[in-house]
Amino acid sequence: MSEVVRRVRLSGGWTRPRGGSRTSNTAPRPWGVALVPVALLGLFFLYPLALVVRQSFQPATAYADVFSSELFRTALWTTVWIAVVSTLGCMLLGFVLALIIAFVPFPGARTVARFIDVYLSFPSFLITLALLFIYGSTGIVGSFQFLATPWGVLLAEVTYFTPFVMRPLLAAFSQLDTAQLEAASSLGARAPRIIRQVILPEALPALAAGGSLVLVLCLNEFGIVLFTGAKGVTTLPMLVYSKAILESDYPGACVVAVVNVLISVGLYGLYRVVSRRVGA
Repeated sequence: MSEVVRRVRLSGGWTRPRGGSRTSNTAPRPWGVALVPVALLGLFFLYPLALVVRQSFQPATAYADVFSSELFRTALWTTVWIAVVSTLGCMLLGFVLALIIAFVPFPGARTVARFIDVYLSFPSFLITLALLFIYGSTGIVGSFQFLATPWGVLLAEVTYFTPFVMRPLLAAFSQLDTAQLEAASSLGARAPRIIRQVILPEALPALAAGGSLVLVLCLNEFGIVLFTGAKGVTTLPMLVYSKAILESDYPGACVVAVVNVLISVGLYGLYRVVSRRVGA
């Protein structure tokens, strides 16, 4: 019997620890466990992206043709400035609203804070549809055709993406030591000074993380621009849609898509760096 046990142990089988339960000495190999998710990732995500990249080089002059196009340069500039201005608007409005919810006592403050979590699950076209009832051609102030302008796109994006900034800010404000606020107030500091010297330094990491995330989302926003029907507003996602669906120019659409993906990945890397530094 002892010989059998010795052979089982040498062959990597089970051993009986002091507790009496059997445990296996054979640990699963990491590459074997990761093989299935890596294969699924390659099949459903990397392979389609590889097809897009390959199509962007057919013909070989596709990149040169797109980069020399005035429409592409205009779309790139429009995408960047709308994303940057929308992000700045979201950061400013989100900071003010988060301050009010966190530090100004009013009935229903907790309900409003919880509603923000629900609001994050809303699709972007739903917010744009609601704005159409006010600023659309048949809306309350539709005669101004405001929503069909770049400023209408900015309004829709700021309205939709501001809660993405408010959520991390509210989390940061909930961890703020109220003793600092009380000490500053007892020393005669007014609200603007308290906000500038006490609250803002604590909120900057969360504000930067939320702002960088919103910048990535605004850069890739398609539904808002399409749903507003803004004339003369052509962003990179809209240009991909136009070339692929309306013009059947698939190589050109793939070139624009590759550029959009590269910019998005770069900004997402920035977001991850900021989030890691603030512990988000």
